[in-house]
This record gives sequence, structure tokens and C-alpha cells, in this order.
Amino acid sequence: MKNDTLILGAGASISPHIEIGAFEALWSNGISSFKQLRDKMEHENVKFVSKLIPDETANKCYLKTIETLKNSGIENFNIRIDGTADYPEKLKDAEYPLVLFYFMGNWNLVYSKSVAVVGTRKPTEEGKERTRKLVKKLVELDYTIVSGLATGIDTIAHKTTLENNGMAIGVIGTPLSHSYPKENKELQASIAKNHLLISQVPVLRYDNNDWRVNRFYFPERNKTMSAISEATIIVEAGETSGTLIQAKAALKQGRKLFILNNNFENPNLTWPRKFEKQGAIRVREFEDIEKELIDSSHLINQN
Repeated sequence: MKNDTLILGAGASISPHIEIGAFEALWSNGISSFKQLRDKMEHENVKFVSKLIPDETANKCYLKTIETLKNSGIENFNIRIDGTADYPEKLKDAEYPLVLFYFMGNWNLVYSKSVAVVGTRKPTEEGKERTRKLVKKLVELDYTIVSGLATGIDTIAHKTTLENNGMAIGVIGTPLSHSYPKENKELQASIAKNHLLISQVPVLRYDNNDWRVNRFYFPERNKTMSAISEATIIVEAGETSGTLIQAKAALKQGRKLFILNNNFENPNLTWPRKFEKQGAIRVREFEDIEKELIDSSHLINQN
């Protein structure tokens, strides 16, 4: 990461290094959720986390974070900070917008037209095939495919994207220094190098927690996946799937939510009709998705 100072205007500036260190220090000393961090900043009436932590403490945490990342082979990364010019506006549609997050790869993909393709970690054979066909058609329409690099639908969506020379954004539920599942390590590295990989997970806190605590970060990253995309498409999901967290987030954020018809035809599922009543779109043919996305693009261009 470059040793740059970010100019905010009116003579003000912040140090990305100090922001990283303060972010990591807060998560290591009491902060346990993205909501709690936002609430603390609002209560203290500060715009940047560096205002909550002494610079000396922040610098120590920054150096420890960099060491941890380097020991995992991560050196070429960057960050985005809310309140600066290069923070993506669409992430502010989240209920608790990220204060700071890490990324690797082609940042310009954030500004491309993108669709999240998500679903269960244990898809049926039909679900796997539906994912491949869906992603291939989306890539042909020049959509960047967003997913979470989890087992199942996420992995198939990313692999199909790369196989068809599409562009991918991976939003992971671990720090950049980790990959989950382990078998996706090479896939994650490929996305980080040639596409875009995003992580909102604090490095030091993650390493000091066990897996039961760290599970919390996975549903939280679904909210980011939704905010960064124009729409979310659910291929397959069970009644208690974490995918449904993204469905709720998409509707709350004003994003389109598509649900493939096979979910409605499953008598064991109640969630498809519940979300349909809230504005989700039932997909019987790919054209149902294509038409809605094209209509959305026209509205954006008109505005």
C-alpha cells in the first residue's frame, strides 16, 4: 500500500495508515459489529475512525496489520474510506455503510454494471446447471458477476465467469489474508490479481477469534454484495440460508431482487413468496431478468 495522504479539501487531510490502524484497534478493543462502529462514530460525532484512537496506538496496529498481511503473502492491496472522494456512493445505501474496507485488483470494476449471483452452499445438479447458464448469459451482456467465493453457487458463478472471459467481483467473509473454503484459494488469488476482491473484515480481530465468532462476517458481507450490485439473483436457497440476508438487504437498499422459479416450485420453501410480496421478481425465463435490467439502465441514463 502506498504511503499517501488523502486530501479532503479546505486544507484537511487524513493518513490511510492511521485510518487502518484505528479501524483495526477499535475492532480489537470492544467493537464487535459494523452497526456498533457506526453508532460509536455517530455518538462521538466524528467522521473518521482516526479521531477515536490515539495516533500512537493506531500506528502500532497498522504495523501489526501490515506484518500479518505480508506474512500471508499480501502486499499489493488498498483501502477505501467513507468520507473520501473515491468511496463508492452506492455503498452508502447499506443500512450501516462500511467505514473502511480493503481491496485488491481492478478498482474500476466497482463502476461497471454488475449483478450478484448467489445461493446455497449445497446446490442440486439442476441448480449448478442453472447457475452456469445464467452467468454465461449475463457475461454475454457485459455484466460483472459479483459473488462471495463460498462453496456451491458462489464458486460456480465465479468459475463460470472466468471460463467465459467475464469480469468478477469477489466479496469475501474473511480478511484478505485468508480464504474460505481453502479449496478456493487459487480462485480467490486469480480474482484478486485479474478482477476485484473486496474484504470488510478486520485483520487482527479475525485472527484473535475462533470460527464461531468469525461466522458473523459472512452474512455481513452479503449486505455489501447487495449494495455494490445493481441486482441480486438467487438461484437456489434453503429456508434458513444466509442468502436470505442478502435478499432482505437488496430490497431495503432499493436493489432489484430476482428469484428463479424453481424456488417457488419447491413446496418446502416459504421465503420466495414472502419476498415476492415485498417486490422481488419471479424469474421463469432469462428474459425476465434481461428486461428488468435494461429498464433499470434506461431509468439511470435518463436521470
